[in-house]
Amino acid sequence: MAEQTLFALFAGLFGLVLGSFLNVCIHRLPRDESIVWPGSRCPGCGHAIAPYDNVPVLSYLLLGARCRHCRRAISWRYPAAELTTGILFATAWMIWGPTWEFAKNAIFAGLCVGMIFADLETRILPDEFTIGGAVVGVAFALVVPHSDGLGALVFGTVTQTWAPLLESVVAGGVLAGMLWGIGEIFYRLRKVEYLGLGDVKMVAMMGAFLGFAGALAAVFIGSAMGALVGGGYIYFGGKKAREYELPFGTFLGIGALWAAFVYR
Repeated sequence: MAEQTLFALFAGLFGLVLGSFLNVCIHRLPRDESIVWPGSRCPGCGHAIAPYDNVPVLSYLLLGARCRHCRRAISWRYPAAELTTGILFATAWMIWGPTWEFAKNAIFAGLCVGMIFADLETRILPDEFTIGGAVVGVAFALVVPHSDGLGALVFGTVTQTWAPLLESVVAGGVLAGMLWGIGEIFYRLRKVEYLGLGDVKMVAMMGAFLGFAGALAAVFIGSAMGALVGGGYIYFGGKKAREYELPFGTFLGIGALWAAFVYR
C-alpha cells in the first residue's frame, strides 16, 4: 500500500508538470501560436519566465499570483489546471496502477483538462485536443477494451480483437452526428447557434475513449450541468440567453472525467 501511494505521488507530480505544459497549450493553441517557440513568457510584458518562476503551483504562490517583472496578475487558471491534472494522475494510478488502463485514462484526463479550461477561457476547443484525442482514443481501444463490453456484443462477429476499435470509431461518429443534428435543429428553429463544431468533435473524442455507454453518460451529465449552471447564470445575472455563449465543452469535459473515473 505504501509503495502504491508513493508511485501515485510520483504520478501526481508528473501530472503537475504536464498541467504546466497544458497551460501553454490552453493559451496558445486557440490563438494558432506555436507551443514550442518562444519559451514561456508573461502575456502582459512579454518577459521570458525563468525556470525558477515556472514551477507548477509553487511559483504561483511564491510570486503572489503576479509577474515578477510587470506585476500583472497571473490567472488562477494556471495553478487550477496544474493541480487538477496532478490530482487526476495520482487518482488514476491509485485506481489502475501500472497498466494500459492507467495510461489511457491519464492521457484522457489531460486532454479533458485542456479542453475544460480552453473552452472556459476562449470558447475554442482546439483540434489538437479533439481530433488528435479521437485518434489516440481509437488507438487505445486495441489494447484497452471498453468496460461496457458493447463492442464485443455488437461487433463480436467480426473478431474480439477488432470489436473495441470498431466501437470507438462508431461510437465517436454516431454520437458526434447526433449532437450535430440536435444543434442543427435548434439553429433552424431559433436561428441561434447553440452548439459549435468544436463541441461535436469533442464528443467524437469522448466516444473514441469511452465507448457508447461511457460517452452517453458523460454527455448527459455535461448537458445537465450546462443547463443548470448556464441557466442560473443567465437568470441571476440578468443575461440574455440569445447573447450568452455557454462553454459547453467545459461541462462536457467534467462529465467525461466523471464517466472515466466514477462511472467506468
